[in-house]
Amino acid sequence: MELSSITELDFNESGEWPLPIKIIAILLIFAVVWSGGYYFLIKDKQTQLKSLEKKEVQLKKEFEAKQAKAANLEAYKEQLAEMRVMFESMLEQLPKKSEVPELLVDVTRTGLINGLEFELFKPEGERPIDFYAELPIQMTVTGTFHQFGEFVSGLAELPRIVTMHDIKLGPISEQTGEMTMNMTAKTYRYFDDSDN
Repeated sequence: MELSSITELDFNESGEWPLPIKIIAILLIFAVVWSGGYYFLIKDKQTQLKSLEKKEVQLKKEFEAKQAKAANLEAYKEQLAEMRVMFESMLEQLPKKSEVPELLVDVTRTGLINGLEFELFKPEGERPIDFYAELPIQMTVTGTFHQFGEFVSGLAELPRIVTMHDIKLGPISEQTGEMTMNMTAKTYRYFDDSDN
């Protein structure tokens, strides 16, 4: 078969074409249909499939994380309940506004019981911090080293929170064996309904 005979082929008479030409024509038609179908139908679906596969991986990770939380939900609830109890217990250690004078009396009583002599006891103004207020008390006391230790231990045993700051010990007097201690004691109170 010659090349010139291929150009003389008539599409209306395709049934009479030689067998190799029919096979080539069928393969060309198949290739055009396949590439057109791929371009118009499959290509967009493959892009969409890749996007959905990425989303599937992300959703699986989210599911596993949520499943882990759901599996531990009871433990989280118990932990939250314990934290609430601890928080309430800590709040109870902060005096209310009406209990502050009583706490100041407890601090001075603790010092006097341990044999200290107060040279300065000066409560300062409240300093609001978040949900509580800080109440600093400037103190200068005279006594022995052991009395200071017993005083600090006594403050730690009070039912309310009292912290010690800026502690400075003065020299020991050779005559009395006593020394001075300057410090700031801080107690705290939470804001209750009466503060509004």
